[in-house]
Amino acid sequence: MANKKEKLFSDFPAISTEEWMAKIIADLKGADFEKKLVWKTNEGFKVNPFYRQEDNAGLKTTDSLPGQFPYVRGTKVDNQWYTRQDIHVSDVKAANAKALDILDKGVNSLGFAIDSDLVNAENIKTLLNGIALEAVEVNFSTCHKATLKLTQIVVDYYKSQNVDVMNCFGSINYDPFKPLLKKGRPADNWVADAAEVVKAALPLPRFRVLAVNAYLLSDGGSYSYQELGYALANGNQLLSGLSEAGLDIDTIAKKIKFNFGVGSNYFMEIAKFRAARWLWAEIVYAYKPLCKHECTNKDAEGICRCAAKIYTHAQTSMFNMTVFDAHVNMLRTQTEAMSATIAGVNSLTVRPFDEAYKQSDDFSERIARNQQLLLKEECHFDKITDPSAGSYYIEHLTTAIAEQAWALFLEADEKGYYEALKAGTVQEAVKTSADARFKALATRRESLLGTNQFPNFTEKAGDKIVKEEACGCGCSNAKGDAPYQALPKTRLATAFEELRLATEKHGAPKVFMLTIGNLAMRLARSQFSANFFACAGYKTIDNLGFETVEAGIKAAREQQADIIVLCSSDDEYATYAPEAQKLLQGGKEFLVIAGAPACADELKAQGIEHFINVRSNVLETLQMFSHKLGIL
Repeated sequence: MANKKEKLFSDFPAISTEEWMAKIIADLKGADFEKKLVWKTNEGFKVNPFYRQEDNAGLKTTDSLPGQFPYVRGTKVDNQWYTRQDIHVSDVKAANAKALDILDKGVNSLGFAIDSDLVNAENIKTLLNGIALEAVEVNFSTCHKATLKLTQIVVDYYKSQNVDVMNCFGSINYDPFKPLLKKGRPADNWVADAAEVVKAALPLPRFRVLAVNAYLLSDGGSYSYQELGYALANGNQLLSGLSEAGLDIDTIAKKIKFNFGVGSNYFMEIAKFRAARWLWAEIVYAYKPLCKHECTNKDAEGICRCAAKIYTHAQTSMFNMTVFDAHVNMLRTQTEAMSATIAGVNSLTVRPFDEAYKQSDDFSERIARNQQLLLKEECHFDKITDPSAGSYYIEHLTTAIAEQAWALFLEADEKGYYEALKAGTVQEAVKTSADARFKALATRRESLLGTNQFPNFTEKAGDKIVKEEACGCGCSNAKGDAPYQALPKTRLATAFEELRLATEKHGAPKVFMLTIGNLAMRLARSQFSANFFACAGYKTIDNLGFETVEAGIKAAREQQADIIVLCSSDDEYATYAPEAQKLLQGGKEFLVIAGAPACADELKAQGIEHFINVRSNVLETLQMFSHKLGIL
């Protein structure tokens, strides 16, 4: 039996960073280390290909423990989180029945989105009938104007149930700035309105009623540091505005709930939530909230550290969901759920994979629930607190994103978050990021499986799309009612999907791969080209190869091809391309050269217009062909 005290790898000498770098540079064979291996993130900082213990020397994030200020490693000493499912309430009895059903299926947090015309005491009583208020986290949202009324009704109901309110957890989603962010409507009386909601909710000390809906930024296309930086500015605006109105910081801070989105940048999202806990703790602590209770979690001056604990709910991203190949959404939401739960969020909603195009059904909701339950019951993610702690890479990312988010927070806070919203600063920043991501998708620097990479061109989606129904809350954008800029609402895949749907309605054109010459190059380029044109839903016809260009053109015409893609090697294009161009003169087919040969300028001078390669803008190229073919 092996000696358990023997140190693993003790026979191997320590390797210095300099030695590692020397080996890497040697293996690069002259290639630039920075350009080849160092990643420049969208957040604006660089990520090295490897990290060592010395890289984390002096980092503040490595000193804290779970449950201890500044809460980098968690606001609690365990990693339990609420598994939440949201229910749209248009029929109160049906919503109650559904809530009771899903509670039996593993959910322990409910989110009720209630139509404003249903907000009355009798309906809330019916909605919550049979729900154990001390065992289930209950969350509510409704029309902005009906939130105070809803809060008062919920408080009265809980009082009537003879429950210990200290064991009742939940939230009411009152976000003063949501109307502006979503619809461009002002919130000039927000301080007084928010203060009323807070005061109304005081009898429920564990209910958080001030919402920082940062997921709106995430769903609009923001980068992680922007979502975090602006969320902090939003939260600080609530603290400063309501404290000036006479509420104490301890009360305000304990009524704020951060609702974040979580995207597919796996490690960055873990770092975002860790940084959020840290930075929010520092912000609240700077206000020096005094502790009003007998509590050991305060400093020598009596400043309450509990008030500095952030409460985070996460929901998987809508921005990167797709209509085509929609089951891939489950892969995206699974990695997003993993990021959020590893990072230690308080609660999580996994959006059903079909939410982008229809009202989710029992199957998709079941899958979404089970994605969380698998993480708990089979992967045991709830058994370890902050498992990423100590990772040189994660600790570096946490510090780096915290620095970027903090700089953005200071910038927004200097002007005031509400003033920044009215000026459109936040919305423009998010739109700029979204536009950059749209361009990255169009040029395949960002991949969306099934959309701009490896699409199934035979899939039809038009029949499964159900148009979104109008909001039942009665909030309309009357003319002149929306003087400010709203956040963008377009999903990442929308432009590609519009192209696919247009092809589906028109009928798919045929793209013929004229493969000839060098075997390796023609195979690689035909596969690339088939993937390229399939992104628009075009039907691709591949071939094993032709002896002559003439034979290939003949076969393409027999197949009634609309586009003929010449697939060969760069050297051979100088001969094959002019021959193909000559044979196609007078025809309706479009000739496309797969690649970027050195002779491209000469070929263009001969009238050959179309080239596709890894530097092509896939979306713009396909839109151009769709216009030429009469699809758009």
